[in-house]
Amino acid sequence: MDIIQRNFFNLLTSAISGKTAPLEPMSQFKWDRLIGMLKAQKVEGLAKKGMKQLEPQQRANLPEEKIAELASTPVPLSKPKMSNPLLGRKLRKIQENERHQIDASMITIELLNLIVANAEHMLNRGISLNGITQLGNFLRTKGDKVDFVKLDTWLQKIHLRRFAQLEGSILITVFAFEPEEIPFVERIEPAAYQLTIRTLTHTAIDTAKEWHFRQRHSGFVENNSKVLRRNLRRSIRYIVYSPIETTSNFVRNFARSLSEIEE
Repeated sequence: MDIIQRNFFNLLTSAISGKTAPLEPMSQFKWDRLIGMLKAQKVEGLAKKGMKQLEPQQRANLPEEKIAELASTPVPLSKPKMSNPLLGRKLRKIQENERHQIDASMITIELLNLIVANAEHMLNRGISLNGITQLGNFLRTKGDKVDFVKLDTWLQKIHLRRFAQLEGSILITVFAFEPEEIPFVERIEPAAYQLTIRTLTHTAIDTAKEWHFRQRHSGFVENNSKVLRRNLRRSIRYIVYSPIETTSNFVRNFARSLSEIEE
C-alpha cells in the first residue's frame, strides 16, 4: 500500500470506525490524486467527516479547503437485485413476507439489502467502497437491532453467505472493525484486503456505456474483447463467493450485450 492509499484509508477509517488514523505529509500532486480517488469512489462525505475527527496535528499537510469543498451527501446504492431469476424471486419473497411476520425485523431487511446491493456492485463494477462504508456505518449505528439469526437464514437461501462474509472481512481488515461487531463473519476471507487494494488501484470503469458487440456496415459483428475479458476476469475472481449468482450475472451481461447490437 503506497502513501496515497494509506492516507485514503486513514481518512475513511477515522470517519467510520471511531479510531483516529493520523495522516502522512504528501505533495500537492498526491493530495490531488487522493481527492480524485475520493470522488471516483463516491466517499467524499466520509473524507470530510474523517478530517473533522482528526486533531490538527494528525492532519499533516492535508489541503483542508479542498476537502471541505467536496460533496457531503452519501451516494445511495442501487436497488438490491439479483441476476439469477430463482434467487431473485427468493429475495423478493423474503422482503415481502417479513413485513407480515409477528416478529418482523425490517432493520434486518435493510441490512440484507445493503449486502445484496454490495454484492451486485462487486460483480458488475468491482468493490464499492461507498457501499462497504455504508454497510459499516449501518452496523455501527443499527447493528444492535439486527436479528442475525434471520439474516443468516436469508443469506443461505439466496446463496450470498460468503459474499456477506467478504464484505464484513473488508470492514475488519481495511477499516479496523472488530470481528465481534460483524456476527455474519465466521472467518476472515483471505482475499478481502487484496481485492480492496485492487479496487482502489484499478478503479473499475463503468461499462454501461461501453459497447460489447457492434455491427459493421458490412453486416459482420465484432466484439469489444477488452470489456468481455474484464467481465470474465471479474466473474472468475468472485465465483467462489457465489457460483450460481456470479455465473448468472456474467450470462445476463453477455446476453444484454448481444441485444444491444445495432440493427
